[in-house]
Amino acid sequence: MRGVLLVCCLIPLLVSTACGARVYRPGAAEQGDGGGASRVAVVPKALGFDFWERVRRGAECAAERYDGINLHWDGVTSESDVSGQQSLLQNLLAQGLDGLVYAATDARALAPVTRTALRQGVTVANIDSGTTPQPPEVPVFATDNVTAAERGTELLADRIGGSGTVALIEFQPGTNTNATRVRGFHRELRQRPGLELVARQSSDSSYNRALQVTQDILTAHPDLDGIYAANEPSTLGAAEAVRQAGRVGDIRIVGWDASEGQVRALRQGVLTGLIAQDPFRMGYESVRATVDELRGGSPRFADTDTGARLVTRDNVDSPSVRRLLEPDCASRTTS
Repeated sequence: MRGVLLVCCLIPLLVSTACGARVYRPGAAEQGDGGGASRVAVVPKALGFDFWERVRRGAECAAERYDGINLHWDGVTSESDVSGQQSLLQNLLAQGLDGLVYAATDARALAPVTRTALRQGVTVANIDSGTTPQPPEVPVFATDNVTAAERGTELLADRIGGSGTVALIEFQPGTNTNATRVRGFHRELRQRPGLELVARQSSDSSYNRALQVTQDILTAHPDLDGIYAANEPSTLGAAEAVRQAGRVGDIRIVGWDASEGQVRALRQGVLTGLIAQDPFRMGYESVRATVDELRGGSPRFADTDTGARLVTRDNVDSPSVRRLLEPDCASRTTS
């Protein structure tokens, strides 16, 4: 039965009374959404990325546990569209929300939105990226990016052989997520005196930009040994640049996230390793905690590390990795 309920909740632009949680898509008509129902908005950094789609699936899975929840999913189309996300969140708050779960595209620029929501009595949680400052009553459901970045950089260093030149492709300076992933990279790099950082560029969370900056880096540093890429588009763009340069297997790449395209590149040997987060859990745990508080449960002020693991060609087909990469509502829910 749960599978039937999930399908009905995922039909675009449809509100189904068979589902406990009614899910609205961008552009859906929202008139008559049920007096007394709790309206919870979940806003990623951007739509269209595999990572955020998994967050959506987790959020909808959590909402299915409850009756009377109207779950609204919406977002901008680019992670660099900070002003667009600000406007979207402000509009949602003006329409009236009970709960707001969102990933901040810019830590400082989005802090006023959180303050506005709290003044209105909205229950707020952050996923993936919080704000600066982070209000103590607003929890963050995210990966321990520093620790995961250290482990990924350790893998990169080991696969290079302990010495050589490396490049850093970050993605969105100004976000806490970018900052912590870069911090973890540098921490491990300091423990590896044989590695030299020769280039640092930002992809602006754009595949095309990542492709371009990596091509430029390869031109300037033809003997480059490794690349650390800090998110999905950065990793895919860097991988394509290495592929086009005919350097597959020569340049080691460790990147973040685990989309279908990234896993395919890993299997092909273009990528050396992936730091795979658990976006499904981010969406699930954040919505569940938010609704529980709305329903009179204990406040959930503690941050939650939603976990990450290194994925390589050696373990990509293991049952535990498959469960992480192919989340299923029935099997992934927790009590």
